[in-house]
Amino acid sequence: MGIYNISYEGIQEVQRTSFHSNGILERNHLQAYLRDKIEIISPNTLVIAEEFSEWDESRRRIDLLGIDKDANLVVIELKRTDSGDHMELQALRYASMISTMSFEKCITIFQDYLNSRGIEKDAKDELMMFLEWETPVENEFASDVRIVLASADFSKELTTSVMWLISKGIDITCIKLAPYTFKNELLMDINQIIPLPEAESYLVKIKEKTTERQIAIQSSRDKTKYLFKGMILGKGRFVFEVVKEYLFLNPTSTFHELCRKFPSNLQGSTGVINQLDFVNSKYSNSDKKRHFVNESDILTSGDEIRFAVSTEWGIGNINNIVELARNEKFEFEIK
Repeated sequence: MGIYNISYEGIQEVQRTSFHSNGILERNHLQAYLRDKIEIISPNTLVIAEEFSEWDESRRRIDLLGIDKDANLVVIELKRTDSGDHMELQALRYASMISTMSFEKCITIFQDYLNSRGIEKDAKDELMMFLEWETPVENEFASDVRIVLASADFSKELTTSVMWLISKGIDITCIKLAPYTFKNELLMDINQIIPLPEAESYLVKIKEKTTERQIAIQSSRDKTKYLFKGMILGKGRFVFEVVKEYLFLNPTSTFHELCRKFPSNLQGSTGVINQLDFVNSKYSNSDKKRHFVNESDILTSGDEIRFAVSTEWGIGNINNIVELARNEKFEFEIK
């Protein structure tokens, strides 16, 4: 299907062209244009670096590096070709390289970017305002890395790879940038082709169910129990009691301090602890809350915030809590 211009003279097809034949360069033009209109291909994103290459022993550069409203880093790769040229493999390398970036490092990178463009703004203030944070929340920063691929077209090999990566939980989007000419004007048709926008909410649900199923399968295979405070506990209850014991020993700990002690990456997708209001809102349409939400299981931080502990634990993440409990000198036995 093509694009057509409709006028009083009738319908006239708009001719497809290429960036190359119109002198549009990848870095000097396409990248520069999209950098300042990034919402076209990646909504709710703030660009924090261009041609980013701050890693050892590598000359590779991320075209555009951004951060989204959920404080996830966003790797954006651009191509003006009709195949994509293995850009998914490049993006995966980049995503792994930046996955451990700290909030303070992000501020430094963003400030360098602003300075290089002559933009007289404070990077920390801009980031805090964009994320709508009153204070930095380090444990919520860069919990995931998203990938956005934008190209004139994509090869079948690339789209097949991307679909497989999505099925494995990688957050990756393909945006098709199709140039057209009409009456000496260069136009661009921009469409998200993977995943289809109408299927995104469905894919999120599939991802959550897949994660839940994997943890359930792992738990069913592993019958390990934990003897703690005179109780023999399964994985979920062991985590709950560890958090409860830590709060008992540190009763003035604020919820923010507890999040630093039990960061989300110890668990994975759900997080170790979440505010009760957040849990009730997120799972309002589900019978399963994925947290210990019985009234007797609700904990309260030193600053009077009620919160719940995740129930989603398996052999893939329980050792994180085991190690934390050992570091806190908690006495327990693994059965």
